[in-house]
Amino acid sequence: MKKKQTDPRHQRRRRIIKILFAHSFDQLAKRKTSPSNQEAKEIMKQKPAIDQYILKAAPRWPLERINKIDLAILRLAIWELCFQKKEPPKVIIDEAVELAKEFGGENSPSFVNGVLGTIYERCQ
Repeated sequence: MKKKQTDPRHQRRRRIIKILFAHSFDQLAKRKTSPSNQEAKEIMKQKPAIDQYILKAAPRWPLERINKIDLAILRLAIWELCFQKKEPPKVIIDEAVELAKEFGGENSPSFVNGVLGTIYERCQ
């Protein structure tokens, strides 16, 4: 069953992705801004640990080479999978793939799915 765009959980994730994406540009500009959303703040607190998961799961992809929107999607999904653990992993991964289809490039869904599949095994 395809998720409705009006699903409040989907909308919440979309907002967080947008905040994380925008924050990545603040980091490039060396501005020390803090995200306005509480969940985004929690993700940013865990960013070093989350990024280590990404680096181990995709060793041929340095963080600076990963599409910024894909990176935002991965950070949210890894936070949900490995730190928050409130929803079933399949739901988190499926939602991340849907967000990658919505916001990312042609290869984003398969990249996000592959990275999260590898990370899922390590978070359990």
